[in-house]
Amino acid sequence: MRLKKSGKIVNLTPNEYKLLTVMAQNPNKVFTRGELIEKVMGYDFEGFDRTIDAHIKNLRQKIEDDPKNPLYIKTVYGAGYKFGEENA
Repeated sequence: MRLKKSGKIVNLTPNEYKLLTVMAQNPNKVFTRGELIEKVMGYDFEGFDRTIDAHIKNLRQKIEDDPKNPLYIKTVYGAGYKFGEENA
């Protein structure tokens, strides 16, 4: 569960890897926190929906050049997250 960024190997946790895979396979689709939790952690996850925010933050730290101005994992305010460069 790793990827290459600028020629360097970046290790991802299992949840980060699943999250990135789900989002990258559906570019520009907006996912709610609930949808991402269901797809990444499963139906029986009993934690808080904000858990996904922590995974997004960690993933951005690993794959984005500037995590505060992400190119790949975008926040769609009031809706959720998406993978892609186009604005919603």
